[in-house]
Amino acid sequence: MKTLLTTIAAAALATPLMAQTQLQVQTSTQSGGFSFRYLDEQWTAKLAEMTDGEVALEFLPIDAVVPRTETPEVVAAGVLGGDLTSVAYFSGRDPAFAILGDLIAGYDTPQQVQDFCRVGGGAEALQELWDQLLPDQIHVIGCGAVSKEALVSAVPIRGVDDLQGVKIRSPEGLAATVFSKAGASPVNIPFSEVFTSLEKKVVDAADASAYVNNDQNGFHEIATYPLYPGIHSMAVHQFTVGQTFWDGLSPEAQAGLTEWFYAAYADLASALHEEDEKLAERDRAGDKIEVIDWAQEDRDRFREIAVEAWEETADKSPAARKALDAQMAYMRSIDLLD
Repeated sequence: MKTLLTTIAAAALATPLMAQTQLQVQTSTQSGGFSFRYLDEQWTAKLAEMTDGEVALEFLPIDAVVPRTETPEVVAAGVLGGDLTSVAYFSGRDPAFAILGDLIAGYDTPQQVQDFCRVGGGAEALQELWDQLLPDQIHVIGCGAVSKEALVSAVPIRGVDDLQGVKIRSPEGLAATVFSKAGASPVNIPFSEVFTSLEKKVVDAADASAYVNNDQNGFHEIATYPLYPGIHSMAVHQFTVGQTFWDGLSPEAQAGLTEWFYAAYADLASALHEEDEKLAERDRAGDKIEVIDWAQEDRDRFREIAVEAWEETADKSPAARKALDAQMAYMRSIDLLD
């Protein structure tokens, strides 16, 4: 019996269990935000299950390790395991990131963006772009959006014509170009200054966040004409890991990691929509906030204006042109464009 036990113990030592890798991922959200809390609470533990114990996950808030625009290099170097962050942060590297990161006024729903990323060529376009900038260092697991941002406004904007002369907080680049073409006056101020800028009437409206986040930040207390569902931004996030990390995973873990991302993002989109709907319905029932929902005619007209800005951005680099061609081909396939 002793010999048998000794043999079994020796065999166990000779065949160790696969070590679990702790994947630290820096996100583009604050730790107190709805999206961060939801993913952390509902989906962190599931990754270990979906990779058969090969990968465990730890989310880090925005700028926790490095500034948001520097995550690719530290992911490539292995300082961070990965990033789950806004693609548009990298627009300064190539305009293609602006087109892949937030095609302003393009899609109607987050699911359409998810589908473009997963089956319409979006993730492949993003991978090709990173391969040009950091060859063989970054692996794109997936990309997608989780909400169409509501527009915060202190003045009623009931259609495209009402954008004329409106001072609107907007990031520089594609968003600002679209709003300018629609007749508004974009103002570039940090997100942290949105509340005071609205309060002091520095701006009339603001490209901010999802309805739930705008509500949480108190924007609707001073800007009582929110546009919901939104008309403009649907930020796309990328989920990337270092190529060395990816290559070290088993095929089963690679498949599990990919499936985990798209399942998590679909669930988060559903949860955000449910929360947005609940809050918007509450506000519609009150007498302090007028929730404005644009007619489809105005939404279509705003998209037509946006196409001009897309084309101008695409002309700035070959990669940007290729990214826009991929987006527009997919949009035509689902009848969003003629």
